[in-house]
Amino acid sequence: MALLVALVFLIPLAVTLYADARETAIGEAARRSALVAGALSAGADEAQIRTAVAAAAGDGGAAPVVHPPRATADSGRAPAPAIEEARASGRTAVVEVDGGASRLEPVLLATGTVVVEVFVPDSDLRPEGNQTWLLLGVVALALATAAAIMLDRFAVRVSTALRGLVQAARSVGEGEPGTPVQPGGPREVAEVGHAFNRMTERLATARTDERELVADLSHRLRTPLTVLRLDAEGLESDDTSVGSFSEAELDRRRTIRRIRQAIVTLEGEVDVLINTTRKTVAQESGPSVCDVSEVVRERMVFWSALAGDQGRRHRVVGAQLRIPVPVARADLAAALDAVLGNVFRYTPQGTAFEVAVSRRDGYVAVRVDDAGPGIADPDRALRRGASDQGSTGLGLDIARRVALQSGGSVSIDRAALGGASVVMLLRDAEAVPRQASRFGLVGRMARERDPAARRWPRRRGGDNGS
Repeated sequence: MALLVALVFLIPLAVTLYADARETAIGEAARRSALVAGALSAGADEAQIRTAVAAAAGDGGAAPVVHPPRATADSGRAPAPAIEEARASGRTAVVEVDGGASRLEPVLLATGTVVVEVFVPDSDLRPEGNQTWLLLGVVALALATAAAIMLDRFAVRVSTALRGLVQAARSVGEGEPGTPVQPGGPREVAEVGHAFNRMTERLATARTDERELVADLSHRLRTPLTVLRLDAEGLESDDTSVGSFSEAELDRRRTIRRIRQAIVTLEGEVDVLINTTRKTVAQESGPSVCDVSEVVRERMVFWSALAGDQGRRHRVVGAQLRIPVPVARADLAAALDAVLGNVFRYTPQGTAFEVAVSRRDGYVAVRVDDAGPGIADPDRALRRGASDQGSTGLGLDIARRVALQSGGSVSIDRAALGGASVVMLLRDAEAVPRQASRFGLVGRMARERDPAARRWPRRRGGDNGS
């Protein structure tokens, strides 16, 4: 390729040099011919003409030849037809002859038209020997070197850009999000890089939206499952004596137990699906920001209705002001539902509970207290898949993962109501946290600051307290 580029430049250059040399030589022949033609036109005698011819010959050059009218070409190099044609036309001509070229110039005299021939050898028609060829060689080498360097740089740019495209395409093909390609190289390759980046962005957005949709649908499934499980529990009597029931009643009870077991299994699968999809979305899209108070108020709309059906007194404290945390809204809702679902699942109907939100020292605490029997082994309850109640144990694990995602933690303690107190400690998105405050004590700030909050209203039913 470099040699081709050199030839493209060298061939026109060589042609130009040859043309310049020929033009120079023919011009010199015209000057010499003019000396003789001037003497002839001035009517010089034979001696003067010989003097002019000798002067035109110069040092070692071929002497011009004068062809008289109606004379044959016996002493010149040009053929007779060419001489006769120049005499007849009256125009100067250059004809190729053996060993060079002859310039024929007709001169009109009183006795007729004479033709002055000046011979130019091939050596004068070509550029001067070694210097010209050396110059051409140097130019060829310089052009080949420059072309090789430019082509190498061009190839490096193209190969680098294509290598990045190949790696990014391989990452997408293997299911990895991949990193954006740095468009480079020629314009066409750069356009391919920009198009590839737009494609990967659309793929990532579509994949994130798909997983968000799966997680949202799973989250919506869990709340009606909780209602179904509680309704199934309500259908089964506390009387466990087998002898007092008919066969039909026993079959109905067995069916109810199978339904409850199927609901529990389905709840566990939904929890796993939510946990997996939320974790993947968080890794790919990064942490979001949501308002804790808004999420608490929204989820308590559902749980308050269910609490009213079961005669559970309940209270919401501290969810009036906007409190942002670096957690996705759906993640926090799933964690809160998991904790509240445990209250409804593992405490008797009519057991009171409280949801409180507090903010201090760069952290936000979401506390769920109940008046149930409590949790005998908090450490075991916080371990994934561990439960003393025969469940999957994923509820508190979902809450723990959401808290860790925001830089917080989950703790379990004894509530003032007598049962369990689950505190999700989340990092405040608008403050710098203090390490000393990362404990469940922050979650009890509202209760410590307002002792009257421990007193419950006498009337039955829900009281959101907010």
